[in-house]
Amino acid sequence: MNTFPLKIYNTLSRKKETFEPLHAPFVGMYVCGPTVYSDAHLGHARAYVTFDVLYRYLKNAGYQVRYVRNITDVGHLVNDADEGEDKIGKIAKLDKLEPMEVVQRFTNSFHADMARLNILPPDIEPRASGHIIEQIEMIEEILKNGLAYEVNGSVYFDVPAYNKDHKYGKLSGRVIEDLLSNTRDLDGQQEKRSPLDFALWKNASPEHIMRWPSPWGEGFPGWHLECSAMSRKYLGNLYDIHGGGLDLMFPHHECEIAQSQASDSHTDEAKYWVHNNMITINGQKMGKSLGNFITLGELFSGDHKMVEMPYSPMTLRFFILQAHYRSTLDFSNEALQAGRKGYIKLMNALRLLEKLETAYAEVAEEGEIAADVQKMVESCYASLADDMNTAKAISGLFNIVTFLNGKFREPVVSAEVSKATFNFILQNFRTLVLDVLGLKDEKPADADALLEVVLDFYKKAKAEKDYAQVDAIRAALKKQNLVLKDSKTGVDWSYE
Repeated sequence: MNTFPLKIYNTLSRKKETFEPLHAPFVGMYVCGPTVYSDAHLGHARAYVTFDVLYRYLKNAGYQVRYVRNITDVGHLVNDADEGEDKIGKIAKLDKLEPMEVVQRFTNSFHADMARLNILPPDIEPRASGHIIEQIEMIEEILKNGLAYEVNGSVYFDVPAYNKDHKYGKLSGRVIEDLLSNTRDLDGQQEKRSPLDFALWKNASPEHIMRWPSPWGEGFPGWHLECSAMSRKYLGNLYDIHGGGLDLMFPHHECEIAQSQASDSHTDEAKYWVHNNMITINGQKMGKSLGNFITLGELFSGDHKMVEMPYSPMTLRFFILQAHYRSTLDFSNEALQAGRKGYIKLMNALRLLEKLETAYAEVAEEGEIAADVQKMVESCYASLADDMNTAKAISGLFNIVTFLNGKFREPVVSAEVSKATFNFILQNFRTLVLDVLGLKDEKPADADALLEVVLDFYKKAKAEKDYAQVDAIRAALKKQNLVLKDSKTGVDWSYE
C-alpha cells in the first residue's frame, strides 16, 4: 500500500526532491563498495544498511532496480592520496601474499559480514581490476577533450582547466580558490600543474606490485576513476542514484563528477547524489589511532575493549535504522543495548501475529479495516517516503505494537479487531519490518548448548522414573536424526 511519492535529499541540489527515475520503472543505483584490505567496520555497516533499505524500498514500490556496488581492489593509495603505496599492495608485502589473495580474503569476509546483517547482495559487483580497459578508455576521452595531461607515464586531471567551463566543487560546496590557499605542496606532486589535480593513471614505480600496461606505460588507475568507468559501463552515461558515505563526498565523489563531465559522457554521472552520515564512538570520530576502531567481527564477538558484550547483527541493524541516515549516529554500549530491546519488541510482535494468523484463518466474516489502524500503517510508509526516515517509521511500528498488545492479551481472535483489520496489519507489518527494513528473527544458533539443556531434562526424567517423559524426549530427538545413549558414565548423543 505504498502510495506515497518518495522524496530524497540530493546532495547536488542541497534539498529534498521528489524521486523521478530517468527511465521509470527502471532505476539505476551505484554505491561505492569497500577497498578490500581489511575487515569491514561500523562505518561500512551504516553505509550498506542505509542503501540496502533504499534498494529494498524501491523494489517494494514496484521499481525494477539495477544495483551496482563495486569492489575496490586496485589504485586506492594510503591516506587517499596520489602518492605512496597501494593499500592492498602494502598488506600483501607485509603478509608475503599475492595481492589478489588479500583481495579474496577480505572480499569473502566482507560478504560474510553483509550476509549477517541481512544486506541483500547487489545485482552487479564489479571489481576495479577487471575493468582496466574501461578506465583507460575514459582517460583517453578526457585527454582528447583537453582536460588531462600526461607526465612521465602518469596522467593527471587538470582541475583549473576543467573549472573554466565547469564548477569543480559543485557537489561538496568547496571553492577552488579556498582549496588552493589551504593546499600545501606535497612530496611527489612536482609533476602536477596544480596541487588540486588528481591522478587518473599512475606510472608504477619499480617496487609497486599491482600494474597493468597502458598507452602511457605500465601503471595503475586512480582511485576515483574506477567508479566513473564502472558505473558508466553498467548504468549508462547518466543514471538515477549514486550513494556512499559522507566522507566520500570530497574528494572522491567530486572527482567522479568532474571525470564524467570531462569525458564523452558530459554528465554529472548521477541525477541524485545521496550520502549517509558517519558513526561516531562516544562522540569521537572512529579511527585506529584513537583506539576506537571497531570491526564488525569484534562487535559480534564482543572482542574489543570498548564493547561490553557481543551484539548480534540484527541489534546493530536496528541501532542503525533508529536514526535518520543523514544524522550523526553515536555508538555506545547503552545505545546498542537499547537497540536490542527495540528489536526484540518488533520480533515479539511478529511472533504474536504469526500465532494469531492461525486463529484468524478460522474467521469467516472479513469486516472492515479500522480507520485508526489504517492511519498508523500509512504513517510508517509516509515516513519512509520522506527521505527514508527509518527512525520515524520505527516509531510508527511501535504504535502498531502498542495497539496489538492492547487488543491481544492472548493469541486468540479479538472481537474488537476484524479479520480485515488483522490481515491488513499482518501483511504490512511483515512488509515493513522484514522486506523494507530488512530485519529478521535471530533464533539461538548454539545447538550444542540447547542439546545440553535437553540432556539435563532427560537425566532428571530418568532419575524420577518419568518414563513417559523419557520416551517423549527420545522421540523428539529422533525426529532431528539424533539418538541418546545411556552408559555407566552418563548420557550422550550421536547422529542416527
